[in-house]
Amino acid sequence: MSAGDGTRRVRAGRRTVEVHRPDKVLFPGGGDAKEYTKADLVDYYRAVAPFMLPHLRGRPLMLERHPDGIDGPTFMQKNTPDHYPEWITRVELAKEGGTVCHAVCDDTATLLYLADQASITLHRWLSRTGSVDHPDRLVFDLDPAGDDFEAVREAARLLGELLDELELPSALMTTGSRGLHVIVPLNGRHDFDEVRAFARDAADTLAEAHPDRLTTAARKKERGERLYLDIQRNAYAQTAVAPYTVRPRPGAPVATPVTWDQLDDPELHARRWTVADAVEQARTNPWSGLLSRGRALGQARRRLNALRG
Repeated sequence: MSAGDGTRRVRAGRRTVEVHRPDKVLFPGGGDAKEYTKADLVDYYRAVAPFMLPHLRGRPLMLERHPDGIDGPTFMQKNTPDHYPEWITRVELAKEGGTVCHAVCDDTATLLYLADQASITLHRWLSRTGSVDHPDRLVFDLDPAGDDFEAVREAARLLGELLDELELPSALMTTGSRGLHVIVPLNGRHDFDEVRAFARDAADTLAEAHPDRLTTAARKKERGERLYLDIQRNAYAQTAVAPYTVRPRPGAPVATPVTWDQLDDPELHARRWTVADAVEQARTNPWSGLLSRGRALGQARRRLNALRG
């Protein structure tokens, strides 16, 4: 439904969200990349909401905003502006020297409002508002030196095998950028320090076994051409891109959950899905209940210690 001033009104549950300047181009076309407008972004988030919201509810957000499109300035927004509607959930959390009032996306209307604000990418905490110091997700970010997806694919296989050996469930997601995320569901009993230490030791174990291909060196100049096993997101107030969020790159690629079997698909790459087809992938339920089986790390820690000798 459109108003006379060009504003479009979109129904979302009990609420109506206004979309301002819906024809504004956020993703310019060119080459093989299609052009997408703010209306396209809103339509995508409305369609994917049933699959995306379970990964957002109850989690503080950092918003990556591009008011002038992906070729314009980027704003990383943590604090929720006063003018945001009162019905958007907020949570005030401690930071060094003060607090931050984060937005929380609990419903479709909020998701669409954030899209109207040109929040192209939603970055979520790995913990929930009721227990912010205890994450229920552990994330390994497989970050290649260049745009070499074969190196990412091989690293994911090696990490998946290690997690299987540690008897931990894991889920796989394209980042919509260059790499993959491997996500382990936790039961929320461990604090960030424990989770981060476990992630670091697991990554070090792999890097020590494959020193020519993998590294945990945080400094780029020390990595060379090796793939970086990044565990830095596993800390208080750090974030990771949310499943099904759009990335600010040409063609509007989407961070998309996949099955482990899909890792062998030669067509797979980090930007395989876009706003044009990510909902079709979402409907296949690639993680199929995996993330509801959160684990404690005690037994896995003992197995990892035994492997490390």
